[in-house]
Amino acid sequence: MTGSAAPAALDRLSLNQETVRQWSLPDLANGCARAGVRGVGLWRAPVREYGVAAAARLVRDAGLRVTSLCRGGFFTAVDPGERAAALDDNRAALDEAAALGTGTLVLVSGGLPAGSRDLPGARERVADALAELAPYAVERGVRLAIEPLHPMYAADRCVVSTLAQALDLAERFPADQVGVVVDTYHLWWDDTVGRQIERAGGGDAGGTAGTRIAAFQLADWITPLPEGALLGRGQLGDGAVDLRWFRERVEAAGYRGPIEVEIFNPALWARDGAEVLAEVVDRFRTHVVR
Repeated sequence: MTGSAAPAALDRLSLNQETVRQWSLPDLANGCARAGVRGVGLWRAPVREYGVAAAARLVRDAGLRVTSLCRGGFFTAVDPGERAAALDDNRAALDEAAALGTGTLVLVSGGLPAGSRDLPGARERVADALAELAPYAVERGVRLAIEPLHPMYAADRCVVSTLAQALDLAERFPADQVGVVVDTYHLWWDDTVGRQIERAGGGDAGGTAGTRIAAFQLADWITPLPEGALLGRGQLGDGAVDLRWFRERVEAAGYRGPIEVEIFNPALWARDGAEVLAEVVDRFRTHVVR
């Protein structure tokens, strides 16, 4: 399953903006172009600060493509005004994704509202929001991509904790409208993830033809986790995740899209960005595609 797949996989490497947060958007575009990395995953706040149209032009002129935009979501509020504001913000995010030329808007679903313990109810509100947004997304040529986050984030950030839960939501909609994100940092611990990746590819009984995998992201799991686990992702190869295994499984499920390295880690941000990128490329070759 490796062999001929490895060179093609290397060509698909994308650098998520957060991996080199110390870089400006021009630094990111120029650095990736110099390193031969042809994809970038972008985040809304720095793109908006730079200007959406200007960012699109910058990336395009550097010969790069935007592989994903992060993030939309946060759908779990109960208050009608808060829900309406979240939907409006997600429509704006879809407009931005379309302007940047990416077909993938990554969604972080949102945590429990204050005082709530109703996880199933919160997930149903996510489904309701997807139903509201899917027609708008289709008009703009952007797929909504549900990202399950590790269960430690369920209370405050994301009530969708497993790939199975993400697929349960996504499968209510056509595969070209709503997909899922496979992120190794969040899913490596789940002993059902291999079966769920197969399901995402249509291998489950009754599965929709065509892969549901809208994005594939890499980071390693290192221990002990630092204080504030949000910023505890590890450089490829430094932790417990079998990254090559994940690549082989998503490819077997029919995914041939970008492979995006997304690492939140202050130790990387304190280093020279070009050095970090060179290390990412080397680790990608060693731990992902060989």
